[in-house]
Amino acid sequence: MSELYDVVVIGAGPAGYPAAIRAAQNKLKVACVDEWRNFDGTFAFGGTCLNAGCIPSKALLESSELFHRAKTEFASHGIKVGEPTLDLAAMQRRRAQIVKTMTGGIAALFKANGVTAFQGHGRLLPGNRVQVTGADGAETVLEAKHVVLASGSSPVRLPTVPHDGKHIVDSWNALEFDSVPRRLGVIGAGVIGLELGSVWRRLGSEVTILEAVDQFLPMADQTIAKEALKHFKKQGLDVKLGAKVARAAVQGGAVKVDFTDAAGEHVIEVDKLVVAVGRRPFTAELLAEGTGVKLDARGFIEVDEHCRTGVPNVWAVGDVVRGPMLAHKGKEEGVMVADLIAGLYGEVNYRVIPSVIYTAPEIAWVGQTEEQVKASGRPYKVGSFPFAASGRARAMEAGQGMAKVVAARDDDEILGVHVIGPMAGELIAEAVLAMEYSASTEDLQRTIHAHPTLSEAVHEAALAADKRAIDAMNR
Repeated sequence: MSELYDVVVIGAGPAGYPAAIRAAQNKLKVACVDEWRNFDGTFAFGGTCLNAGCIPSKALLESSELFHRAKTEFASHGIKVGEPTLDLAAMQRRRAQIVKTMTGGIAALFKANGVTAFQGHGRLLPGNRVQVTGADGAETVLEAKHVVLASGSSPVRLPTVPHDGKHIVDSWNALEFDSVPRRLGVIGAGVIGLELGSVWRRLGSEVTILEAVDQFLPMADQTIAKEALKHFKKQGLDVKLGAKVARAAVQGGAVKVDFTDAAGEHVIEVDKLVVAVGRRPFTAELLAEGTGVKLDARGFIEVDEHCRTGVPNVWAVGDVVRGPMLAHKGKEEGVMVADLIAGLYGEVNYRVIPSVIYTAPEIAWVGQTEEQVKASGRPYKVGSFPFAASGRARAMEAGQGMAKVVAARDDDEILGVHVIGPMAGELIAEAVLAMEYSASTEDLQRTIHAHPTLSEAVHEAALAADKRAIDAMNR
């Protein structure tokens, strides 16, 4: 007879492993099943985020930004280092070591918290059973009182752009280049496309980004988006909007890309082409017949606001369910579900999930954009503050961008905060906390911020909403 667990989690990515750890902290008997395998065939926990997404991309973004700053900025600080040279192999080794450390850390956390880890493909069977198929084909069946599905997502592939893993690649392959492409094409000007384009542009690539939508970063506040596009073009990213790719093919060691825009048909040649048009829920062989778990029209597992699937004691969290495909959203869902299973309180406030793009300057936001508030018909006010007026940003040679606060005119509630500038991903945390407690701009105005800090930009933007900014002109 197979062993009985209180909770079995399928998937050890940023939604699954927190669910498993929190469930174990709640004194439940927990198993976690994960099938991630690296290019060399080794198993690793952490899912896409730690192995081929969030963590490795941020490592390369940091390294490439330092390389770029050494070439363009150090002299203004009075630092003479000569012409920097790139050792891409060393940069890639650093990235790989960071990933190895982080993924190994999850295995250590599982052990410390008493989570039993299984490496192999997990499949939900009827009756809250989970079949685990190992690399050798051996099968084990786990019995569970509760099952949490956290199988994550995978890159969207375009049928007219055949992926070969060498010339036409996805975001994972694009982190593994062993040389800098002279000409790099990127399909998609979303978060992944902009971050990968930024990495390789800083390291010397000529980067062309083809975006099918006419509007740049339509999900972001458009004041911020327009500011971002200006900076990206200045950095040499050739962003073509309204560019719909018809086909791509490898010819003579290069990739020929056909696309159309408002001006007609065009053809470009690049050495590497990255397809970064989004991600889809990964449910391949996840659900056996008869489980009763339903998928919606886009392939997401159907759940309610507490991530219940509708099948008793079967839950689903992270990229495989509705909502933004963000690691921190999945993490909070995993924790919520683990607490609910244990009979504790659990909740995720979907209105205040922050988003970050780790380019330079960074872009971050939470809540509603000005366009969304305006469309709602609710009277509102806006305050903004430029980093050019921030002493700390100036000292960092990072005076680009702004902080922007959108608030209700009737009761002063903060409805959205948007930042483009240095460390925007860190600055947005203050706004998330403020909005979690339904703070007003007056609350931010009366909160003392240390000087000189970047956080003063958010403070001043809140003041500017009432035309009371101290360190910038009120408009």
